[in-house]
Amino acid sequence: MLVLILFLLIWEMCSRFFEIPEWLLPAPSDIGQEGIEGWTEYHHHLFSTIELTLLGFCIGTAFGLVVAIALHLIPALRQAFYPILILSQNIPIIVLAPLLVIWFGFGWLPKIIVIVLVCFFPIAIAVMDGLRQTSQELMHYMKMAGAAKGQIFRKLEWPHALPSLFSGLKISATYSVMGAVISEWLGAKNGIGVYMTLASSSFRTDRVFVAIFLIMALSLLFFLIIHLIEKKTTSWQRKGVDKT
Repeated sequence: MLVLILFLLIWEMCSRFFEIPEWLLPAPSDIGQEGIEGWTEYHHHLFSTIELTLLGFCIGTAFGLVVAIALHLIPALRQAFYPILILSQNIPIIVLAPLLVIWFGFGWLPKIIVIVLVCFFPIAIAVMDGLRQTSQELMHYMKMAGAAKGQIFRKLEWPHALPSLFSGLKISATYSVMGAVISEWLGAKNGIGVYMTLASSSFRTDRVFVAIFLIMALSLLFFLIIHLIEKKTTSWQRKGVDKT
C-alpha cells in the first residue's frame, strides 16, 4: 500500500511539474475527480460488466471442473484430449472474438463464450494437478480398506484438490474481468469496455484511466472474495498442518 501511494505521489508531482497535457497523461487527482463526478455516466456500464463477468465466470468454472474431473477419472479421455486442451490456449482470444460474432451474432452468447474460454483452462489444469498430487500412501490405504473408486474420489482426491482448485479460481477470477471487457469490444451497448472505447475515441484519457482502475478494482474484489471462501473451506487443512 505504501509503495502504491508513493507511486501515485510521484505520478502526481511529475504531471504537475512537467505540465503534461491532461489528454496525454492526466494526474491521479484528475482521474479521481472524474471517477467521482462521472459516476452517473458509467455506473450502468460497471453493473453490466459485473453481471457479464459473474455469469461467464460461473459457466467457465463449471465447464473447467467437468473437464478436469472427466479427464482425471477416464485416462483414455485424458490421453486423447489433453493435448487439444493445451492447443486451445494458443489461439489469441482477440483474434477469435470476431469469428464468434460472425457465428453467433452480437448477443450475449459470443461474450459468454469469450469469458468461458479465458476462465476454464486455469481451473481445469489446477484441478487436474491437484487430483494427481493426492497422497499415494492414503490412496493405497483406502484401496486396501476396500473403498470404491467413487469413494476414493469423494473422500480423498477431491478434498485434497481444493487448494489447487482455489488457486485456479483466483487466476480465473482476474481473467474473467479481462475477458468481459474484451467481449464488450465486440459490439456491446453497455459495459466498461464500451465506456473505455467511447472515452478513447473522444480523447478523454482521464475516463480511460477511470475504466482501467475500475477493471483493477473488480479483479481485486473477485480475488479477495475467493480468498475468503478458500479460508472458510480449507480451514481443516491448515489446522492439520498446524497440528503436524
